[in-house]
Amino acid sequence: MKSLLFLLLLSLSSVAAVRAQSATAAGATTPAGPDKTKEVRVVEASCGQCKLGLPGKSCDLAIRFDGKAYFVDGTTIDSHGDAHAKDGFCQAIRQAEVQGEVVDNRFKATYFQLLPAAPSGK
Repeated sequence: MKSLLFLLLLSLSSVAAVRAQSATAAGATTPAGPDKTKEVRVVEASCGQCKLGLPGKSCDLAIRFDGKAYFVDGTTIDSHGDAHAKDGFCQAIRQAEVQGEVVDNRFKATYFQLLPAAPSGK
């Protein structure tokens, strides 16, 4: 009986931990759709350090528009696939639709949607 109770408690704590991780990951992403009252901008998106020339030692999501690059807050580089894959942010500059604003030289994203990669032309 004690082992059954222990198993039940262990199962419940595992489920709670998974839900907590999901909630944390969900909090790091932007909403599913853009705000229809605000402009949607198409920008270049990539790794700020590997591709866009921003300072730092780790790989972080950044966008570039109007000739200037900004780190992104509101979503992460890992929220959009493997950054080190052939078409990942550390290997390629991609296009994305975004909404948000620049605050303290960082882009505060309220919407971020990575667009499909262009065909490689092979």
